[in-house]
Amino acid sequence: MDTNYTVLARKYRSQDFQSLIGQDVLVKTLTTAIKTGRIAHAYIFTGIRGTGKTSTARILAKALNCLSSDGPTATPCGVCENCRAIAAGQHIDVLEIDAASHTGVDNMREILDAAQYRPTNGRYKVYIIDEVHMLSTSAFNALLKTLEEPPAHVIFILATTEIRKVPVTILSRCQRFDLVRVPVDVLKKHFAWIAEQEKVELTDAANELLARAADGSVRDGLSLLDQAIAQTGGHVDENAVMDMLKRADRGVVVDFMQTILSGNVATAMAKVDEIYTNGADLTMLLTDMMEWTHWATRMHPVLHTGDSSNIPYTADQRARINEINKHVSLNTLSRIWQVMVAAVPEMAAATNQKQCFDMLVVRLMHVADMPPLTEMVKQDKGAVAPVTPKVADVKNETVQIKTAADLADLLKDAREIMLYSYFTKNIEVSDITGNRISYFDRGNDSDFQKKLSSWLNTKTNTNWELNKIEESHQNQTVREQIETDVESDPMVADAMSLFEGAEIVGISKQ
Repeated sequence: MDTNYTVLARKYRSQDFQSLIGQDVLVKTLTTAIKTGRIAHAYIFTGIRGTGKTSTARILAKALNCLSSDGPTATPCGVCENCRAIAAGQHIDVLEIDAASHTGVDNMREILDAAQYRPTNGRYKVYIIDEVHMLSTSAFNALLKTLEEPPAHVIFILATTEIRKVPVTILSRCQRFDLVRVPVDVLKKHFAWIAEQEKVELTDAANELLARAADGSVRDGLSLLDQAIAQTGGHVDENAVMDMLKRADRGVVVDFMQTILSGNVATAMAKVDEIYTNGADLTMLLTDMMEWTHWATRMHPVLHTGDSSNIPYTADQRARINEINKHVSLNTLSRIWQVMVAAVPEMAAATNQKQCFDMLVVRLMHVADMPPLTEMVKQDKGAVAPVTPKVADVKNETVQIKTAADLADLLKDAREIMLYSYFTKNIEVSDITGNRISYFDRGNDSDFQKKLSSWLNTKTNTNWELNKIEESHQNQTVREQIETDVESDPMVADAMSLFEGAEIVGISKQ
């Protein structure tokens, strides 16, 4: 029995530029640079895990030191002494450094001191610093000068998943390459080829699930494929992968979303119980429901997005989604999407995910059952009983304003808060005769006369004449009148006499 099993992620690791999948721009740039002799002294590769950062660094190191040609080559042979030693991580001139365990400045100084010596077996000394963002500030500072002007025989290759943590001073000294997520169709083709090499039966539906679960990472996908093969003994089908991923079948998700949109609470809750009992991960189910809502929105006839053949559902499932979309508005899909997005952190924080998910389903069904906003407005207009309007809301009704208090009450009833506040605090009304008001403005607001005149004309359908006088006649404002009336009240006077130094700081008029 072979006890030295090599996992697929290592066994099928890219060994040359031709086998590096999903990074066409990177491959073209590097191979052209090697062919034309434009080799930089420092590179930085960034991207999510499993997209080929370290693999690319090793391939570049092979290309620089391959013995199959007189100089660097874009097609390293992979069989010479240098290529085999680099692939095994044993080449004396190619040093792979884990920045997580070599974070200090002393570690960096040792590396830089050794960089001054010429390579022993290769053309270049290549330093591959993985997860470079883990270096300390002092280590970065020690690296700066050498990184800018290294010896001619030294190449630095930095790799990181968190490019934002790398100082700008380091980035400016490197050629930066962003490794993209590998597309699903590329992953599927790669996994199918590996399954063929391993003599494993891998159905297209299972391959689709694995490729999507990989989320653009080749290594994550191969780890999942490895696990699926171990679980099934080499016959990987859709059910096995769904069981492994704890995901519900897309057909089940379509059924479930149709039930939610139908408003049948009892059936929906029964389906939740059934899915949960069967061992599905409710967090993954929520992810699948969000995926369904996204694609249902993309497929909605209102958007006219065109061909939907590349959507990850079978022809029958796409037909069902199209049928559902005939009875569901885009507005409803948008609302349930918002509710599900808000539920993601709730599910992560919940001590009992089943209870949290049950409440989410109730919210979704309530939201889905709501009519469109325009319909709600129409219904609201039809349902509101006629209300007798206040005096200030009717243009053609005669309004009697004989005192400053009458005008203040009118402004307050109409909820003209700004005008009411300014009028009661700053305006001394000298005379109100008919539609003519004479007043002194303590605040001297140049816009007040225009605002009050416009408001009175509109609300009473009568032209008012406002006369602003230049000198105060020492009349009280409305607020001062109210305070005087309160202070003169015998009950208030008696209450204030009970407390030495008491004063009135505010009055609420009901």
